Amino acid sequence: MIKVGLTGNIGSGKTTVARVFETMGIPVFIADTEAKHIMVSDQDLVSQIKELFGEKAYFQSGELDRSYIAEIVFNDADILQKLNNIVHPAIEKCYVEWCKQYVDEKYTIKEAAILFESGSYKSCDKIITVACDRETAIKRASERDEKNITDITARLDNQMLQEEKIYRSDYVIWNNEGDEILPRIMEIHEELGFGGLTHDNG
Repeated sequence: MIKVGLTGNIGSGKTTVARVFETMGIPVFIADTEAKHIMVSDQDLVSQIKELFGEKAYFQSGELDRSYIAEIVFNDADILQKLNNIVHPAIEKCYVEWCKQYVDEKYTIKEAAILFESGSYKSCDKIITVACDRETAIKRASERDEKNITDITARLDNQMLQEEKIYRSDYVIWNNEGDEILPRIMEIHEELGFGGLTHDNG
């Protein structure tokens, strides 16, 4: 089984690309979804998050106050890194267990916004980056999350430069407005599915 990492900055459309792979029958691990789950279900992790952010990190119901945490971390790179340092090892452990279900597949996808930044790219055999221009990313993210441009820009600035992600990837899917992503996805699918593993930054 080839382990494929799928990444891209906020607003790039990587979740849309992940869904396309899923409709094609490819197993997809969504790191953000797993993070949401373990940040409320893993009591050791909950304790570490409360130690970092205080009791306000969680509602009385036990649910995570994501808005409270986001407001802090996207304006403080040091705290963001500390959060990543405790959450991502737990996600990676879940990913390792998840992969055991699919050892007979030709390839699987791990979708993660900060695949490189967290170091989780190291467990992948190949990397796909979904890319778009900055204006498109800001427009998409602000419409989707109903946040102002300042907040979106702060989040973008806390992520690795898109150019760096492209440089470090094996495949790139350009997803600006009007781009046809399906033909590119099919090209990658055919290469991975039939063992044609080539390095391609275009």
